[in-house]
Amino acid sequence: MIPEKLLEILKQDGAVAIATLGQEGPHMVNTWNSYIRISADGRLLIPAGYMHRTETNITFNPKVLITLASSKVQGLHGPGAGFLIKGKAAFIASGPDFDILKSKFDWLRATLAVTPETITQTW
Repeated sequence: MIPEKLLEILKQDGAVAIATLGQEGPHMVNTWNSYIRISADGRLLIPAGYMHRTETNITFNPKVLITLASSKVQGLHGPGAGFLIKGKAAFIASGPDFDILKSKFDWLRATLAVTPETITQTW
């Protein structure tokens, strides 16, 4: 289940960091909070324009770490809230999860679908 506070953050501008681990070591890529959509079953759907090394890493190891935050959302101790999401990811190049994002982002080549295993508010 996606926490309400995380849904608030996704409505704000802010950077998202996505970490993967492949044969060549760790890799990070970024996107924007407002680009992420939530599927009916609670997966994060993230548009991928490039993210080629991320895709290669996920083929090797599907585990991802994602951090995101907003200074405009009330956090645990004052202004600013952030989350750490641990999950498993897959790239999707056709079907409903792809079509949802393609209609919003014409530059999309794939959807990065992340199934959260844990969602922790960090601040």
